[in-house]
This record gives sequence, C-alpha cells and structure tokens, in this order.
Amino acid sequence: MAYMHGIRIQENPTSVPTPVKNEAGVPVIFGTAPVNLAADPEEAVNRLFLCNTFADAQSAVGYSEDYEKYTLCQAMDAFFKVFGVGPVVLCNVLDPANHNAAYTETLTVVDGQAVSGEVGVMLKSLTVKHEDSKLEEGKDYAIAFNDEGYAVVTVLMEGVTSVTLSGSRLDPSKVTYGSIVGSYDAATGAETGMELVRKVYPTFGLVPSLLLAPGWSHDPRVGLALSEKCMDINGMFRCECILDIDTMKAKKHTEVGSVKLDSGYVGEHMICVWPMVKYAGKAMAYSAIYAAMTCYTDCDNDNVPNLSPSNRTIRVSAAVLKDGTEITLDKNQANELNAVGVVAALNMNGYRAWGNNTAAYPDTKDPKDRWIACRRFFSWWGNSFITTYMEKVDDPANYRLIESIVDSENVRGNSLVSMGKCAGIKMVYNRGDNPTGNVMDGKIVFRQYLAPYAPTEDILNVLEFDPSMIEAALGGE
Repeated sequence: MAYMHGIRIQENPTSVPTPVKNEAGVPVIFGTAPVNLAADPEEAVNRLFLCNTFADAQSAVGYSEDYEKYTLCQAMDAFFKVFGVGPVVLCNVLDPANHNAAYTETLTVVDGQAVSGEVGVMLKSLTVKHEDSKLEEGKDYAIAFNDEGYAVVTVLMEGVTSVTLSGSRLDPSKVTYGSIVGSYDAATGAETGMELVRKVYPTFGLVPSLLLAPGWSHDPRVGLALSEKCMDINGMFRCECILDIDTMKAKKHTEVGSVKLDSGYVGEHMICVWPMVKYAGKAMAYSAIYAAMTCYTDCDNDNVPNLSPSNRTIRVSAAVLKDGTEITLDKNQANELNAVGVVAALNMNGYRAWGNNTAAYPDTKDPKDRWIACRRFFSWWGNSFITTYMEKVDDPANYRLIESIVDSENVRGNSLVSMGKCAGIKMVYNRGDNPTGNVMDGKIVFRQYLAPYAPTEDILNVLEFDPSMIEAALGGE
C-alpha cells in the first residue's frame, strides 16, 4: 500500500438520488433491455424485477441510453432520474438465446487495451484470438464493459498488437410485438411477456396500478393486450394502462383522433397520450414520462390517486414525432386532443401533461369512467378494499363481521373526506341485498358509494364594463 503524505482529492461518479416511495400501487413495465450488461443475463428474461432504485434496475436488466433498441431504459430514466419515484416492476422480453446475431470484430490494441465498436456483445459467448492463437481469459486477457456498454479487452501478454473477437451479440430488432404480449405454454406452464402480470401480487404482495410498454404500446396489438390485462388481475384487481398514439401515423394533431379509433383505443381503463417527448436530447415515449409523473403526483398526495395528472409538469424539453420533428401545440389544439380522449404535451412556460379524459371519452360521459382521476380512484379504492379485508374471507358470516367491515370502511372514507380528497364515501349493508339463502351460501353483499371530485377543467370569468364606476370616479353620484 502506498505511503500517503500531503493533500489529495478523489472524485466519485454522480449518484442518482434515492427515490421517494409510491404506495398507491406499482407500475408494471414491459420492454427490452441490454441484458448482456445485467448481473445475471440468463436470468433476466421474462422475469419480474421489483426495483426501488436506479441501481436495482441497472443490476437487474442492464442500462443503455439507446431508448429505441432498449425500451425499458427510457422508463428507468423517467422514474428514477427525472421524477425520482419508485418502486417499479420491470419485465424484459429480449432473450439472448433467440434475439441474437453473429459477432466478429478485429480490434487494434492501444496501450494494452482494445475497445469493441459494437454494443450488445455477450461476454460468455466470446472467443478471443491473437492471429491464430486462442487467448485464455484471466491469463492472457481480461474483459469488461465500459460505461457506454462497449466491451474492453485488457491484454495481459506482451507483443500483442491486435485481437479478434467472435461470438454473439444482442439483436433487439428480432424482438416482435408477440414477445411483449407474451404467451402461456400449456405443456410446461411457462409464461412470458404480459402473462406475467398475474405474478406481480403473488410474488411481491403489491397490486399493479399502471401497465405500460413504452416504445411498443403504439402498436394496437400491444395496446389492446395491455388493456385486457387491466381487468380481473388474479381474479380480484383492476388498474389502468397508458398507451401511446402512433406518431408515424398521426403526424398532425388533427390525425390523432382517427388513429386512436383505428387502433381500438376506446376503453375506460386506457389513458392515451400523444406525441413523443424529448428528454436529455433523446426521444422518449410519452407514456414513460407520463406514468412517472402520475406516480410522483400520487406519492406527493399521501399515496392517494385522486388528483388529476393534467396540468402538471413533465420535465421534458420538447414534444416530437418519431422522426424527430418537433410538435408545438397551442391550447386550442391540445383541447382538440382532449375532446377525442387523448392527453397532450403542452408547453406553457414548461411542458405539462394536458388532458383529463380516458380513452373512453367522448363515447362515455359517466364521470367514473370518463375522468382519469375518478377512474384511477375507483380502481385504487376497490383494490385496497380487497387487500384490506382478504383476511376476513372464511370468517363466520355473522353480525360482528358485517359491522366491523362497514364501520372500518366508513371511518376510512371519512378520513379521506376530512383531508379534502373526495366529497364522500359511504358503505351500507342492506338486508334486501342479502336474502337468507345467499347468506346461508356464504355470500355477503355490501354497497359502497364513492364521490371523488371531478377535475376543475373549465374556469370562466365573465368580464363586463361598468360605466357607473367611471361616473363615480369623475364625481358623479
């Protein structure tokens, strides 16, 4: 060890701050990731990872700033870097065993090191040679990835001026929508892609709150599958999904409504967004940043999702199409998107999410299903009822059980009312809903009335000229 005498400094890399914890439910995100950079690449495929920090996510599935190839990474940035909120559940579907390509590259050794020119290299597959001689790892060379994801070969032998690497690399272009949607193998019981949604609660004890697949959900085959997964999760829960409108088809705001309808995005559990956005110079799916902002809003509101995500900053620098064209909407144009059930990205001294309607609007006027805030509140309250009283299932169906649930729910509802988070919540037990035969069969029915506030979407101030004020100012009566 060197003998230290004097004064020194040491610089550490900038760390990502510890995120705040959202307890209103967990977003579940599907996509592709550079798993060759993960701690265990073979175990990072079609598996759910609960990530509380950026470091957790990077270790689980790897990280790259190439958002187009590795779509999960934009969500990692949105949640952990932009808004600093967690946890999230990530599911990578890029499988090195299937989504790969042959890799061969001859590199010049400079100062004892050679750096690959391609990303996605699978280290375990590599053969390293000098001329015709195969080199032995640990004895003749060492290899690791640098911060940009390129393989760096450190040559431990003297006289080596070049090395040839051969093996395989990841090929994200081979991942299709079918990998994201996933499947169930009846013979083996194996589940992939979105089929893994059902494992979130049994695995982590957390209820999904938002489903998204940034970089993929603009494809109706993916978006409709996400919407289907929102209902009857584990036979109990429901949630919402965030879907991007395809900016290759909808290049103008006037085209968004027809593309939305053609995509079949008309469900009350769908939240549609347009266009894409730009963060740190890179184009990102709007769904990623919108989901992170929504979770941050919930966390900042005592983990109660009664606030609308509309008119809240999304911390991006531009709204763009996939081809990079910048989109500058004014309020009238953004309102036209709202009128067809789409949330816009609107610049009003900083970019904001703009829109309160689910994709079910304008066909649906029911406030429970029209307003994003109300729809999410109903899903959240129903899910929390299930998780709170699951322990009561199979208890004796007597008056004490009924009274305890009714009283507890009314107390819980009153607490939210007192905090101004809803207008009212009331639970009742009606004998008419519970004939003796049903009770004897072990069935109990409650009725609960919820009244979350609708968003204040339109404020009108009527201005009128009053001549009498002029008369009074000039000395009149």
